[in-house]
Amino acid sequence: MITIHLHSLIFRSFHGMFKEEKILGNDFEVNMDVVIDAPETITKLHQSVDYVALHAIIKQVMDVPTPLLETVVQELAERVGGFDKKIKTVSVSVKKLNPPITNFQGTVGISYSKAFS
Repeated sequence: MITIHLHSLIFRSFHGMFKEEKILGNDFEVNMDVVIDAPETITKLHQSVDYVALHAIIKQVMDVPTPLLETVVQELAERVGGFDKKIKTVSVSVKKLNPPITNFQGTVGISYSKAFS
C-alpha cells in the first residue's frame, strides 16, 4: 500500500449556512490522504494515481457551494474514491479558516474516512 498526500490545499469557497458566507465566501484548507493498492515497485504513472487529477476533483467539489462541511467531506471522499480502482481508502479533512464566530481564534473543521473495495 502507498499513501498519496495532498495537504494544505487552500480554496476560496462559499460553503456555509449563513447568508454572509454564501456572499463573501471563506478560505478553506483541505487535507487528503489516499491509500492505493500498488505493486512492489512503481515505475510508471499508471501504476499509481495521478495527484494532479485528484487535485482537479477536489477543486471541482470545493467550487460547488454547500451548506454543511460534513456534506463536502463525504462528497470529496466519494468522488476521489470512485476515480480509480486502485484507491482503497480516502481520508479527508476540511477546515474553515475564518469561521463566522464572534471573538473566535482558530479554525473549525470536519474529517471523514472511507474504505473502498
